[in-house]
Amino acid sequence: MRHWKLNEIETPEGSRSPVVLHSLEGESRAVLIGLDPGQELGEHQVKESAFLLVVDGRVRVETGEESIDAGPGELFRWDPDERHSVTADGRARLLLMLAPWPGEGHYRGQEAPRTGATAS
Repeated sequence: MRHWKLNEIETPEGSRSPVVLHSLEGESRAVLIGLDPGQELGEHQVKESAFLLVVDGRVRVETGEESIDAGPGELFRWDPDERHSVTADGRARLLLMLAPWPGEGHYRGQEAPRTGATAS
């Protein structure tokens, strides 16, 4: 078992540098992201199914025409390749979970690793 106290993990101020909590190829990845006021994860998409949990602070989450102001405890989910953006109103901390990790096409020109495959 692994265990994290998200509110006790420091995320560097003035940087969107994520803290990778867990990353297992062929399985999943969990990343804690700190955003300062006005910082954003501009419009983007990922090749994995993505879950985003607002740990603390407030953010604006936009997908297409939809915009939601969210606070602690709110959870979002996107399908692979679904475009979205996240903007912090004040300091915010987010938990991002991606699965499977890495998704097919994550590394340009490569397929996702196959789990359970055996060599012939």
